[in-house]
Amino acid sequence: MEKFENLYRRAAERKGGEMALSHLLSKPLTYDELLLVSNSEVLAEFTRKIFQSGFVWAVVNKKWDGFEEVFWNFDIDKLIMMPDDMLERKAADPKIIRNHTKVKTVRDNAIWLKELSDEYGSVSKWLADWPADDITGLWLHLKKHGARLGGNTGPYALRQLGVDTFILSRDVETYFRSHNLIDGGLTSKRNLKIIQDTFNQWKKESGFSLQELSQIVAYSVGDNHVGFIS
Repeated sequence: MEKFENLYRRAAERKGGEMALSHLLSKPLTYDELLLVSNSEVLAEFTRKIFQSGFVWAVVNKKWDGFEEVFWNFDIDKLIMMPDDMLERKAADPKIIRNHTKVKTVRDNAIWLKELSDEYGSVSKWLADWPADDITGLWLHLKKHGARLGGNTGPYALRQLGVDTFILSRDVETYFRSHNLIDGGLTSKRNLKIIQDTFNQWKKESGFSLQELSQIVAYSVGDNHVGFIS
């Protein structure tokens, strides 16, 4: 495994120096800040990323006010009471993107998040208390218990919500494959463990968050356009 100082030096050189690199990095929310994220905000972001998956993100964003209106600002307590016939009508509403399979996830995920909120006090408390050294475990939990939150959909939503996570972007995958750290399927249990352990070690060496480390890895690869998704 490459030492963090070498990785960081290469990323800084590619981006014009340490100062330039620092301006490109974004940080996750603090523990206390994350606790302020509402259940509705979590469901809204999960839903946004579900609809953006395999679709033009700009179109989803353009219609987002319609989503907020149709789904009562993602009020979980209201959504879990929504009967099937109402769900069908909402799936056909022109204010949103009419995809019944994805619309169904709004109620499904509302029910799941309600259960989490009842158990932990809020969904954000559950997210904030998840062990930082097992973020891939959180991804797998979202995939198993949530609706359509597998692949990068869950991690992208977590990043946007402010949860500290790395992202398996194309640049990050390129890094791990070019350094012969992983092979085969990117999200196999073996590869996820290697990637998690590597990020954990870099975090110990550097003090950077997983989010910052993810971006540094991507910037170290070469010419790229990296935003929050790295």
